[in-house]
Amino acid sequence: MAKKDKQEVSSVELNGKVITIGNGPVGVYRTKGSIIFDILNYTIIGLVALTTVLPIIYIIFNSFATELELQTRPMFIIPNVWSVDAYKYIFASNKILRSFGNSIFITICGTLINLFFTVTMAYPLSKKYLRMRTPLLNMVIISMFFSGGMIPGYIVVSSWLKMRGTYWALLLPGAISAYNMMIVKNFFQGIPQELEESAHLDGCNDLTTLVRIVLPLSLPVLATFGLFYAVGHWNSYFPAMIYLTDDKMYPLQLILRNIIVTAEAAAGDMSLMDPNFVEPPKQSIKMAVIVVATVPIMCVYPFLQKYFVKGVMVGALKG
Repeated sequence: MAKKDKQEVSSVELNGKVITIGNGPVGVYRTKGSIIFDILNYTIIGLVALTTVLPIIYIIFNSFATELELQTRPMFIIPNVWSVDAYKYIFASNKILRSFGNSIFITICGTLINLFFTVTMAYPLSKKYLRMRTPLLNMVIISMFFSGGMIPGYIVVSSWLKMRGTYWALLLPGAISAYNMMIVKNFFQGIPQELEESAHLDGCNDLTTLVRIVLPLSLPVLATFGLFYAVGHWNSYFPAMIYLTDDKMYPLQLILRNIIVTAEAAAGDMSLMDPNFVEPPKQSIKMAVIVVATVPIMCVYPFLQKYFVKGVMVGALKG
């Protein structure tokens, strides 16, 4: 009869070194080389993570700095004196809140349009029996390398389509990304054909199969590229600058850009209306603008991060 505290221990030889494996407290005995490797690995990863996080921390803390401190301390992380003058300057006008709502509307509608056209084009092209499939794919590939240019695009949108001054000018010209569509197509090709055949035997047509079979299996890739599309719409300001004519329709990015460009003139107007108004430092305004524009979209990222590797890599490797 074996004792209760007796442990079964076994040893294996790997690359000329003996590794002891056992139950209970006797675990896997690691070599010094393995421990040193892990220490170096974690150190390098930590330094890379620090170089990524440090600029964000620097921008956030500098947005609360005073003008005197920015002039006397060109490089610092935590300011000695905290000030919210830059944020008061940015939110002094009600245009910020209205433009924030405009950006949310453009981002949501634009992302839904992008996903709709991406899916409805990628799914038929993923079928090898589709007529004219090869010429259509060649047209998509050509569009990835050549474009009409900014001026012809402006003429088409404003003169031919008559969309200047509307949100359609921001949503429809970029309704689909050829690169993203190709990856989604590859993802659809990786779905087992037997699932769709079974659905057809149960009486489903192509549209029902897409909605009830393919799309639920494609949530990772749809969430991934949905975030890519959303970030693109959220950060975009140039199409709004050339197509929109009413400042009440301006998105947040365009308003923030105008604040940076016209900071001195706007600060002068505020000083005339409020004698106690203190002009914030220009560098602090830029930092605060970055924080205001970046934080909302960064709050969405953690909820979709788990889909990134599966959504992008699987679609890129299969097909």
